[in-house]
Amino acid sequence: MKRRIRRSEQEYLDCCALCKCSENCPDKYGEKITLKSQELTVHYFCLLMSSGVYQRGEENEGIYGFLVDDIKQEVRRSSRLKCAVCKKNGASVGCYVKSCQKKVHFPCGKQHQFIFQFTDLFPSYCKDHSPTQSLSVSACVSEPMSCSVCLDPIEPVLSYSILKCPACHGSWFHRDCVQNQAHSAGMFFFRCTLCNNKDMFQQEMLQMGVHIPERDAAWELEENAYGELLQVYQHCDAKKCLSHSGRTYTSRTGWFQILRCALCGSRGTHRKCGSLKLDETNWACEDCAGAVNGTASLPRHTDSPQPGGQRRSRTSKRSLTLTPRQSPIVCKRTFLLGGSAREILQELASQTSQHQPSMPVVVNGNKVLEAAMELVKRSDFNPSHALAVRFTSGKHSSSPDTCPGNTRHFLRLLVQQLQNTVFEGPDGAKTLTLDARALREDVYFDVGCLLSLSLVHGGPPLGFFSRALYLCLFNFPRDTPLTVEDMGSTVFTDKVKKIRESKSLEELREAMESTSEYLEVAGCTRPVESLSDKDALVKDIVSFHLITRMQLPVQRFCEGLKTLGVFDQVQMFPGAFVGLFCSSHDKLTADTMAALFTVQFSDQEETAGKETTVVTFWRHYLLECEVGRCATSLEDVLIFATSADVVPAVGFSPSPTLSFLHPLDPAGAFPVSQPSSNRLLLPVVPSYQAFKKHMEYAVCQLTVLQII
Repeated sequence: MKRRIRRSEQEYLDCCALCKCSENCPDKYGEKITLKSQELTVHYFCLLMSSGVYQRGEENEGIYGFLVDDIKQEVRRSSRLKCAVCKKNGASVGCYVKSCQKKVHFPCGKQHQFIFQFTDLFPSYCKDHSPTQSLSVSACVSEPMSCSVCLDPIEPVLSYSILKCPACHGSWFHRDCVQNQAHSAGMFFFRCTLCNNKDMFQQEMLQMGVHIPERDAAWELEENAYGELLQVYQHCDAKKCLSHSGRTYTSRTGWFQILRCALCGSRGTHRKCGSLKLDETNWACEDCAGAVNGTASLPRHTDSPQPGGQRRSRTSKRSLTLTPRQSPIVCKRTFLLGGSAREILQELASQTSQHQPSMPVVVNGNKVLEAAMELVKRSDFNPSHALAVRFTSGKHSSSPDTCPGNTRHFLRLLVQQLQNTVFEGPDGAKTLTLDARALREDVYFDVGCLLSLSLVHGGPPLGFFSRALYLCLFNFPRDTPLTVEDMGSTVFTDKVKKIRESKSLEELREAMESTSEYLEVAGCTRPVESLSDKDALVKDIVSFHLITRMQLPVQRFCEGLKTLGVFDQVQMFPGAFVGLFCSSHDKLTADTMAALFTVQFSDQEETAGKETTVVTFWRHYLLECEVGRCATSLEDVLIFATSADVVPAVGFSPSPTLSFLHPLDPAGAFPVSQPSSNRLLLPVVPSYQAFKKHMEYAVCQLTVLQII
């Protein structure tokens, strides 16, 4: 009898107090935690999703901040609630929609397509109210044939068990597959297996109920996972080894020191066995030597390549020596194909020296371009250091700011003013112009350097390059011919068009006569015997106008773009960057604006309820800004919060957040922005009218101050 009692007590202790299930499956239910002193066992996910318990303690109190008394109170509360699935009492999880009365145990909810969101307030949704994904409207996205994780056939119909990537729309997968991937990869490595997108992908998966552990990848946590990489290859692979001590013997120096292949490192030879000299340290195995230019020996390079980005001007003395600011930072790792431009720029930004002394920049009034040009001409200029920007206007000045606030405002104005330096053409489709003074003063290099600086340090997407300029710089799209239209609106363009549109040989000769001076300069003066000769003539003229005559400006501009390694990365992945250079940024919408900010609610339920109402005010205010029913635009609001009117090319760091102010007097409560941390604090007010009035006042006040 005593044995039975003890056995039943043990079974009771093994069962989760919330779901009454004894199964120990961390992937499904989270960690199973037992407090023997309290005779309490719970699954961590059951605890997170329970509707009536909150973290009121510190992380080391109770169970990860959930106090024991609170958990027991939740057990008592749920003991009176019947599960909609198994019809048993103890249903602690309720649908987040207030009008819905469905209550379930956590395991029962997983079996019946409940969606549990492991973010914010950890809401749960029943099958009738769960969020859904939308199909892509793009016709170029083909329907998938298999799961992009397990590669098994998949039916391309969105459902609870079938999900897709919101970024590329081409990667579809089973829910169980992507959940296993998330559990293995963790938050730092979990991303789309097809397009490599991380931010949008993780946000969507969290919304669809995929749990992403906040830890490193499982393969990084395995002890001695990369131990074999620490082993050095020590073996002579010569056809005939001359060492009397065997192939594995190596001396520290001399004839019988083993040299490893300088290319693969997985083959070795004694100097004596490889017929090498005593002072030779570089050697290549037969396989690698044959792969290098098809030769049988490793080419000897006595001179190391010079870093790119040197200033070589024929007239300026300051360009004759290589200074620290002329050496671009080269990305330490090769990016995977499919990496986005933002991820590549983030990698470049991570290699800058944020903790080194910052570079001071003083801007007088709106003379941003002058301040930037003075910066790059300084002898101590180092593009890898952060910028400390100070705006001055008469007697007033802002304090230096090494955080993103002033820097983003400075870079936003800089990109606008750079478009009127060495560029010509309509807005959104500019090309380089030929300017003798700009060449003499090496302005092309400076402009390229400043554009690279802006992209890596948090400036906006460029979006003003013409497709012809991008093609000349990066040869993308490949095998795309330049046309007369790429020459822009110039005096010569109309004359070249007349040559192209000639209907007879006589018209062709007349058109050539009218532009004979330009043809002579371009080296395109030639006799024409037939109308078909005009095609080759037009091609040569376009090539001269866009390539030959612009060779030196383009070369110096590219040297400037090599600052911080930007040019090399764009050249490697031109398809990823074409939208950032050539396409105007997408217009802000209320939805994209709301998605930018992460809401940080208070821990107390009553306070969080008031803040939820303010979030509704905030989203309604954004909608009114979008349709023009407010005195402010969405761009004005973003500037107020972050000092940027668009999302920077490198993205926001840190991510924008929304917090709340709880004033004693709501009548005097105004929003507060902290651009240095991308944080916006919204006042908790009782009505939308008061919220809108205070928002408009604060945002408009900042706009007026910036104009002054």
